[in-house]
Amino acid sequence: MQFSELWLREWANPALETQELVDQITMAGLEVDAIEAAAGEFSGIVVAQIVSFEKHPEADKLNVCKVTDGSEEFQIVCGAPNVREGMVIPFAKIGAVLPGDFKIKKAKLRGVESFGMLCAEEEMGIADKSDGLWDLPADAPLGVCMREYLGLSRGGRDDKIIDVDLTPNRGDCLSIAGLSREVGVLNKVDVTAPVIEAVAATIDTAIDVQLQAPDACPRYVGRVIKGINIKAASPLWMQEKLRRSGIRSIDPVVDVTNFILLELGQPMHAFDLAKLDGGIIVRKATQDETLVLLDDQEIKLNSDTLVIADNSKALAMAGVMGGAESGVNAETTQDILLESAYFNPIAIAGKARNYGLHTDSSHRFERGVDFELQRTAIERATTLLLEIVGGEAGPVVEKTSEADLPSCAEITLVEASIEKMLGLTIEAGEVEEILTRLGMQISKIDSGDKSGWKVIAPSYRFDMAIEADLIEELARIYGYNRLPVRTPMAATPLLPVPENELAMKDVRRQLVGRGYQEAITYSFVDPATQKLLDPEVAPLALANPISADLSVMRTNLWAGLVQTAVHNIKRQQPRVRLFETGLSFVPQPGKDPSNLDESLVQDPKLAMLLTGTRTEQSWSEGDQNVDFFDLKGDFESLIARTGSQARYAFVPAEHPALQPGQTASIQLDGIAVGWIGALHPNLAKPLGLKQAVYLLEISLKAVRQVEVPTFKPLSKFPGMSRDLALVVTNSTSVADVMSLIREKAGDYLTKLNLFDIYQGKGIDPDRKSLALGLTWQHPSRTLNEEEVNEAVDNILAHLADRIDAQLRG
Repeated sequence: MQFSELWLREWANPALETQELVDQITMAGLEVDAIEAAAGEFSGIVVAQIVSFEKHPEADKLNVCKVTDGSEEFQIVCGAPNVREGMVIPFAKIGAVLPGDFKIKKAKLRGVESFGMLCAEEEMGIADKSDGLWDLPADAPLGVCMREYLGLSRGGRDDKIIDVDLTPNRGDCLSIAGLSREVGVLNKVDVTAPVIEAVAATIDTAIDVQLQAPDACPRYVGRVIKGINIKAASPLWMQEKLRRSGIRSIDPVVDVTNFILLELGQPMHAFDLAKLDGGIIVRKATQDETLVLLDDQEIKLNSDTLVIADNSKALAMAGVMGGAESGVNAETTQDILLESAYFNPIAIAGKARNYGLHTDSSHRFERGVDFELQRTAIERATTLLLEIVGGEAGPVVEKTSEADLPSCAEITLVEASIEKMLGLTIEAGEVEEILTRLGMQISKIDSGDKSGWKVIAPSYRFDMAIEADLIEELARIYGYNRLPVRTPMAATPLLPVPENELAMKDVRRQLVGRGYQEAITYSFVDPATQKLLDPEVAPLALANPISADLSVMRTNLWAGLVQTAVHNIKRQQPRVRLFETGLSFVPQPGKDPSNLDESLVQDPKLAMLLTGTRTEQSWSEGDQNVDFFDLKGDFESLIARTGSQARYAFVPAEHPALQPGQTASIQLDGIAVGWIGALHPNLAKPLGLKQAVYLLEISLKAVRQVEVPTFKPLSKFPGMSRDLALVVTNSTSVADVMSLIREKAGDYLTKLNLFDIYQGKGIDPDRKSLALGLTWQHPSRTLNEEEVNEAVDNILAHLADRIDAQLRG
């Protein structure tokens, strides 16, 4: 909101310079965006009148004017197209200075002398563009300095236009009345508001009002004024106040409603009474009902839009903009209906944006307007209109739904809470003084630790709801810069770090150390991509997605990682290693979808993606691409940190998004906790991939389980080793073989590893040879040959029985 500093000082005039006032307003939470002069720097310009004029003898587009300032006459050569006899205009005498340090001197134009300059608003820095000379009111006093006449200076102070950027909760300051209240409170000065008295009705004409949507419009006030002179001019003081607030003058009726909006903060509207069919009905629009707005835009209304209507049509979009058909018209209007209403902010919020609109009215109604201001505003508007356009006023018609009106907030302020939240003690007397100056009604409460005040907020402070709001007000008025700076103190005991859980920072560090980068992707994903990667689960669709390609919740973390990989590959970054931790959202069939706690399983997961070459490009390394075992090895390096690697198994399995033969179910203690494998080739093209991609996803809880280490003394006795070359079927997994060996190897087996796999000459094509190394070591003595041989025999017999394994000859 922008406003005139001198207008504000008519209401509250603290002994502060402009910059001090601006700084004070900003520190009070009403941030000032800009300060600019209300007009350009000029001097020596007075009010004058054109006595007569004639065409220049040597130039068709110039006129030679005789101008008087009330005491003497001057000859002026002027090229303005709107020159006329008797016209009152600004006149820059010789020696005057215009904006830009342009000095007026005696001149000769095409042989005719000119002793000054007739001015337009643009030349005085008052308007950006002018079509001709400034046509001043006929009653403007001749010879008076234009700065004085326009009220650009007062008490030696030039007027400034101040632009304030208000937060949405401070709609009460979107007016001179609201701003002056703040300035008065901050400086302990009186606020001098204009005296607004009720205007007695001189005619009986009234109009019926029906509130069919009282929850959206609980109060509507209207008044008929008949016999106005719409062609009368708005007084210059009003035009100037509107101009300095960024609103152009249109006609007296519109100017008065705009003036009330700026002065009191109450948006108003005027209807042409002759265009109304019956009374006023405040209702919701019918779906696709049409309305032509004042800007000549025709819109189709939605059924949730509040309108002001008569018996046959919609007249205005409530709280936003009036309609062209019923609007005040300078050619025909003689009788008008003034409207002043309170609209529930919830009913107005967002409606203007739905139709691509934003108006001064909607800006205020969306934030909240004082619900007790409507009758005061209509009386003020009536007084101004009768002074400017004449006419006779009818009685004020007010319809109110008391049950739907908001109530003034009643808040309990505990004295001890002030020190607790602000870190200082404010004397009770000062607290009461601040709250009283803010317009609050207060009463003391004495009840020990709960001593304080019962506070009733004024109707214009609709942002007051809880105790913290009052304490914030005390801080604002007391002064943020006066609040003490204290180091916060709190008991911060060290939290226990569970030894049986791997910290997330360690998970991240391990994967980063393996060359991976952490990705953070959206939890909502493209439904097409999600269906490709998890076709067996129907994802949860968002009710209000931010875009069509982010409209469902992910059921796994692969969709975001794959899209990230595609994004990088398309930008010449084919070597991609990513991991992500986050929630997946899996709907549960048969559960009530409205109860998300039951119908949606939200599990934290770890996902990894690997593609491209095994190493960075180097003269010493080849360009080998990664494979399944690269990803498996990276994951195994992570679970090695937990000491639980012996509990994990990678079991061949099938997944609709992964390639058969390169897919495994990750099991922990025999329970499936994740998947690893190569992305199915049939999905590569739809996803925009031309290279092999390997994926892993696992329950994050499973990954973080740590085997708590226990101390075992090192044996000082030598170990004994045996190598076994076993022939097994091709379908037998190494993991199964090693698990069976551990079952019969005894308590002293300390090491078991696979060091060779052979298939080829000398081996049945349906079988393979596995070479394994076994080491036994006793903690307190040396093992003998018989003990080790017995263990080997037990192992071979067990393997032969379970998987038909044979020693290779």
